[in-house]
Amino acid sequence: MKAVTVVESGVQIIDVDTPSPKDSEVLVKVHACGLNRADLVVADGGAHGAAGGPGTIVGMEFSGEIIKCGKNVKNLSIGDRVMCSGASVWAEYAIADYGRVIKIPDNNMDFATASTLPIALATMHNAIVTIGNFSKGQTILIQGASSGVGLMGLQIAKHLGAKLVIGTSTKPEKFDKLKSIGADLVVNSKDKDWVDHVLQATNYEGVDLIIDQLSGYTINENMRASKVKGTIVNVGRLAGGNTEFNCDLHALRRINYHGVTFRTRSINEIRDVYSKMWSDLGDLVVKGKLSLPIEKIFEFDDVSDACLLYTSDAADDMQCVDVGGRRII
Repeated sequence: MKAVTVVESGVQIIDVDTPSPKDSEVLVKVHACGLNRADLVVADGGAHGAAGGPGTIVGMEFSGEIIKCGKNVKNLSIGDRVMCSGASVWAEYAIADYGRVIKIPDNNMDFATASTLPIALATMHNAIVTIGNFSKGQTILIQGASSGVGLMGLQIAKHLGAKLVIGTSTKPEKFDKLKSIGADLVVNSKDKDWVDHVLQATNYEGVDLIIDQLSGYTINENMRASKVKGTIVNVGRLAGGNTEFNCDLHALRRINYHGVTFRTRSINEIRDVYSKMWSDLGDLVVKGKLSLPIEKIFEFDDVSDACLLYTSDAADDMQCVDVGGRRII
């Protein structure tokens, strides 16, 4: 099969062996794949967890049709149209554990749309609901809201009954888009007074829950914006993984601070994340109330152009782009 593989000079489409599913896995003929920030890191020669370096097949999420099932696979069949997360998916065929597979709703959802959803849905449901213990009527702030995962977080918070949804972006031209998707207030996290705007909007109490995709320069400002006994869930370090942490501020505000990643979760933990997400949000997805915009469609052979374009733009915000099968979307 053909696969987008990391080489010394970037990425290249080369012929590799078609993978075989293990007992708890499915083999999928890929029709479309999502291009995530982590994919750009790997395509640019970096590492994301265990993935990275020459010979790595890029990609984390995709959609397609099941062509083979392992003997322990549950509730899935050959021919099912599915959306999945996994590894090495920018290829003609890809493997996924059955617990990371979601059947595409029978509501005319196309493969391109489906390929944008798995990681955003699972990441934000886990952060907001499971780890963040969000409840209806609370206030929430999402750092990095104009990323694909951030856009999903705005929608989830709104549909779950947030009293106030605040998003951040470093690009003012995206503020109106974020408001149209679910943000009641948008602030620029690089503005020196953004915390003051958040405090003013919350009657100077601060927000109940912050979903942090940035950290770096935002880490102490996040604690200032948090309510006393509020919760911060760190799901990303796009602004830096090492920074000065104000331990005194953390203690004074009695903040519940959680770090999460899929990279150190067992397969059973990941299956549980996906199961809980679909139980809570599946109806909204089926009804088309949770979705992500597709910014641009690329052909499969143009994968290098796609990576170059979005690597140069990814330092701040990036809308949803997909790569897949014989097309890059």
